[in-house]
Amino acid sequence: MPSSSLSPESNRPDIEHGGPLSSNNNNNQHTTDRTSRTFALTLVATPIGNLSDFSPRAIQALKHADLVLCEDTRTTARLLSEYNISVRTEALHEHNEEQRVPGLISKLEQGLQIALVSDAGMPLLSDPGYRLVRAAIDADIPLTVIPGPNAALTGLVLSGLPPHPFMFIGFPPPRSSARKEAFAKLHAAEHAGLAATLIWHESPHRLSETLVDMEAIFGPSRQGAVARELTKRFEEVRRGTLSQLAEYYAANTPRGEITVLLGPPSETQETSQRSLDDTLRSLLETHSVKDAATLAATAAGLPRRTVYARALELTTKGKN
Repeated sequence: MPSSSLSPESNRPDIEHGGPLSSNNNNNQHTTDRTSRTFALTLVATPIGNLSDFSPRAIQALKHADLVLCEDTRTTARLLSEYNISVRTEALHEHNEEQRVPGLISKLEQGLQIALVSDAGMPLLSDPGYRLVRAAIDADIPLTVIPGPNAALTGLVLSGLPPHPFMFIGFPPPRSSARKEAFAKLHAAEHAGLAATLIWHESPHRLSETLVDMEAIFGPSRQGAVARELTKRFEEVRRGTLSQLAEYYAANTPRGEITVLLGPPSETQETSQRSLDDTLRSLLETHSVKDAATLAATAAGLPRRTVYARALELTTKGKN
């Protein structure tokens, strides 16, 4: 995720921390006594805005690490300073992860204790680290995770939308044409039976355009929510239809970290001629007639030939 401005807040209640959970079932082969095991690689969740959400286990993991891999060392430095943690840090991000993995695996095999953090939230989710984790698993290197804050799940439980099933998708494409194509594929999956709350992260300067594209593909009446600045002082969750959300954020420029949620289609929601036309008109702004018809037909679950004929009609009307 993008870097968060981390700031402790005194107006949130403290949480009591108990001892580690354990199981009395000796037949459970998956139960692990983590107090007696050493993990070479530890994935550590970091606060998404409120420093008070950083757990004691996470603090200890970073203090005991020989090396902390960070998405941005400057962001992590503020967190380490807050908790008086002195440890060597190195950058691991999307531009260098593939090249760094072999050397890091070698260090892990030699006994180095490494912790991996992202700028905010759970590592790997829209953040670097997957290649390293995959390589560690392939090399049979013991690894564990210290869970913590997550913007997608926090937004989900606050949205008022059905909490399960849900699908976290990450960031939508930055360009409108690619974004609409990605949305159309998801809408096609809904016609094939997908019924889940969909979750994205989005940058504030693209939010308004993204909501317009979502409205064009999924329809104006679909229920959604926009969660902003979660766990921070100005936390806000706005709920409504895609039409209402698009209208609001067209007039009100948002700031901060954004999570966008889209509820599943209702059972009575059907593709009408009007919604098909709206989808086609939106796609025709950035696609050829052929491509727009293909995407709209897939999204609507209609024969491509029928939708192509309608796209030609709309194009002709537009020219006239």
